[in-house]
Amino acid sequence: MGFVTDPSARMVGVTGLSGLVDVGPLVDLVRCGGVVVLSGAGLSTESGIPDYRGPTGRARRATPMPYDVFLRDPAARQRYWARSFLGWRLMASAVPNDGHRAVATLQSLGLVDGIVTQNVDGLHQAAGARDVIELHGGLDRVICLHCGQRTARTELDARLRQANPTFAALVTRVNPDGDVELPDEAVASFRPVDCADCGGLLKPDVVFFGETVPRERVQACFALVESARALLVLGSSLSVMSGRRFVVRATNLGIPVAIVNQGPTRGDACASVRLDAPLGPTLRAVVAALAPAEASPLSVL
Repeated sequence: MGFVTDPSARMVGVTGLSGLVDVGPLVDLVRCGGVVVLSGAGLSTESGIPDYRGPTGRARRATPMPYDVFLRDPAARQRYWARSFLGWRLMASAVPNDGHRAVATLQSLGLVDGIVTQNVDGLHQAAGARDVIELHGGLDRVICLHCGQRTARTELDARLRQANPTFAALVTRVNPDGDVELPDEAVASFRPVDCADCGGLLKPDVVFFGETVPRERVQACFALVESARALLVLGSSLSVMSGRRFVVRATNLGIPVAIVNQGPTRGDACASVRLDAPLGPTLRAVVAALAPAEASPLSVL
């Protein structure tokens, strides 16, 4: 597409575990376009949202809420909604970082054809990205498990505030799925609410641990990956098959795979380009190398 490459940007400002990182191979891969991005929690850590398995998640022992437990155990639902009630405020206040903005910029330049995210924070869209497939759903929506109605999380938040006007607790840690860690005694007084229309159980419109991703959503992701010239994995350890299957499919089809992540991933053997480096500075350097005029506004909201 005739983008100008700035050779001086190939190694500027990006430091990984072993020193300065050469982003040149990644620049070369992205320059030709046709890239599909697969993003994970590591892309959002620079926005203050921790991951499960990367550098910010290694000291954490939080276990995601299992879907079957959520369905059958009222106490578990109370505990989840109390934690999520406070965690949502922290998630809702998060803003996109340079990594999210770089992906949106590369899409606007015509180099990124599609985005599949394993994240539920909505930060790709907040950065200006279009047509993002949220593999695991989004925390900004709530679904009724009885009537199927979807409503905005802000609407539920207002109802929960009204039902719990004096509820407050010390938040010790926020989790990637939008809840926080609270002691059991702090949860006892919390009152969840049900669907305003039918009285059914409410659940965030996200895929819980042990729940199945909707088949049509998975098929849409596979179709996007199969049409790609290259697959770019950003901030995912690929520890679970939910995301790794797309890397496997790309590899089987001979589609080049690039991975940028801090720490090892289960897809490293499939990668033709592998960078162990922070996402924001790395992607900013890629944009600077391909379109220097687009790089300077990245850190400005």
